[in-house]
Amino acid sequence: MKTKSTLPPYVSPYSGTLLAGVDEVGRGPLAGDVVAAAVILDPENPVAGLADSKKLTEKKRELLFDEIREKALAFAVTRATIEEIDQLNILHASLLAMKRAVEQLSVQPEFVLVDGNRKPNWHYACDTVVKGDDRVAAIAAASILAKVTRDREMVALDKEYPGYGLAGHKGYPTKVHMEALERLGASDIHRKSFGPVRRQLELI
Repeated sequence: MKTKSTLPPYVSPYSGTLLAGVDEVGRGPLAGDVVAAAVILDPENPVAGLADSKKLTEKKRELLFDEIREKALAFAVTRATIEEIDQLNILHASLLAMKRAVEQLSVQPEFVLVDGNRKPNWHYACDTVVKGDDRVAAIAAASILAKVTRDREMVALDKEYPGYGLAGHKGYPTKVHMEALERLGASDIHRKSFGPVRRQLELI
């Protein structure tokens, strides 16, 4: 599947260079942490081919992952844990992960663009951008860092928790995952507050 190398335009109210994009990956899965990334790109050292991480091939994501880390002025990858997801709910855990990512940037941004329509509770000047990973280069870069990081973690967890097929579906509620959950029950990396997992636990 070919992806356009240029993103649809978004006009930011900020015109400086210390612009951070932030995005999260992993709101939908039944297992694992939600991972967020924040990126400040270098206007003098652009990264070509940025796009929504979900629209890129795995090989392309991996290549861009290294290039973004090499060329960005600053980047950070953070998370909200399974326990935090179950305690706060997935929306607020995702916002927390994004807040942590921006706060951990080695260069603090003057303005932040947040993917979606909700922003974390913070002091940063910011704007929300619906489908921002398709429209803003810095958000696209953040989505790639977050997705590659989380996908790698799920591949590693597949070895620790065999039988669920985590390396393939990355924790999302596919048919394979749902069948495995019914057969094996929930593991300690499953999100207990999510309906399919909660129902399995109620059967014990």
